Amino acid sequence: MTQPIVLKNIRRLLVANRGEIAVRIIRAAREMGVQTVLAHSRADRHSLACQLADLAVEIGPAPASKSYLDINAVMHAARTHAVDAVHPGYGFLAENAEFARAVEAAGMIFVGPTAQTIAQMGDKARARATAQAAGVATVPGSKGALDHVAAAIDAAKDIGYPLMIKAVAGGGGRGIRVVDSASALPAAFAAAQREAQSAFGDGQLYLERFMPQARHLEVQILGDGQRVIHCYERECSLQRSRQKIMEEAPSPALNDRQRSSLCQAAVQLAQSVAYRGAGTLEFLFDQGEFYFIEMNTRIQVEHPISEMITGIDLLREMLLIADGQPLRWQQQDIQLRGAAIECRINAEDPRQDFRPSPGTILNLQLPGGPGVRFDSMLFQGYVIPPYYDSMLAKLIVWDESRERALSRMRRALGELHIGGIAHTQSLHQALLADADVCAGRYHTRFLEQWLTHWQDGEAAASPAASHEGGLA
Repeated sequence: MTQPIVLKNIRRLLVANRGEIAVRIIRAAREMGVQTVLAHSRADRHSLACQLADLAVEIGPAPASKSYLDINAVMHAARTHAVDAVHPGYGFLAENAEFARAVEAAGMIFVGPTAQTIAQMGDKARARATAQAAGVATVPGSKGALDHVAAAIDAAKDIGYPLMIKAVAGGGGRGIRVVDSASALPAAFAAAQREAQSAFGDGQLYLERFMPQARHLEVQILGDGQRVIHCYERECSLQRSRQKIMEEAPSPALNDRQRSSLCQAAVQLAQSVAYRGAGTLEFLFDQGEFYFIEMNTRIQVEHPISEMITGIDLLREMLLIADGQPLRWQQQDIQLRGAAIECRINAEDPRQDFRPSPGTILNLQLPGGPGVRFDSMLFQGYVIPPYYDSMLAKLIVWDESRERALSRMRRALGELHIGGIAHTQSLHQALLADADVCAGRYHTRFLEQWLTHWQDGEAAASPAASHEGGLA
């Protein structure tokens, strides 16, 4: 008989986040017998996470800068309620080295990597240098951070155009500009610098060669500070404004040899920094070659599809590793099973240039059946606050093959009903009726080009939409 999983050092956990990831963390902790304390803003006092947590503590008003991003407020809640550990989720303070240091200095466990690792891999320029030292290929780009446009102009001469300007401390698509010519570089550099300074408090930038037909792949890893394993890759190329819309695992673009090489490169890099916890290494894949671009030192929004194809509960493993326990898995234990797809359901109107749509959930009907999962913060009557990211939920499906997963996702989307607000369900349904998407023929610029026609009502349904069974 399998022995129960017991945490030795974590009995009470502070959840320093909101929305669906807070719900996900609370559920994982409860299954392991851990009490949860939710640090929440005033705007979230009626949230599902507040209802599920053992204790909900208001730490500030609605603006994130005065609540979820306020290290002192979060730490005050942690100390007051004598927690053993803090889970930052994703976004907000999840990749803030200062926050990780504050947690560690208070004698608590930070559920994630060390502050040193966050600082090293969170700085995009340092992460590139680390990858190069570990023998992992990177996208051709500038060496180190750039403070001034003159240095960028010099670096661009070697890189060539088109190129990307990226924030050293970036994330979420902020502080990024695509530049097609030398004449456009000064203005784009200045705009990216202002945005990066505002978003991250750090205006340093770097340059990378832009690959317009590349795929965006990422590898899920787990490490215990001594050993690292991977949980295969995810395909994340369907993006708008560098924000992911739909993801799948594994990538339809890779053969077995390429998949093995990509995943081993990710393990090699994570091993070089003695990584601890769950993390993701992101790559561009172009013309049969892959290039490291950055690392996310946290759990990712799209982690459920990795869980579905491997059967591993990544949140559970994060807590076990943070508790000081070694990895329970050997690489040979991690088997790739079938295919999974995730559709992000956002409170936005895709027909109106993705205009935000906060409001009240008047009615809610969720899909079900084998291989269907719905990670959300929703319930009937919930009032969506206008202060935060627009993502409401993630609809995830798994099946034995990609073709069957596509068919299952079409069926699940058809069952979903969220009344009272505009949201992105219709966008996903249209994408899953597109012949190129169904065939896996897409890249990082595909969606924005496709949207131009769809929003004008010009997108035609592919043969995949003409019969109930899709491509199965």
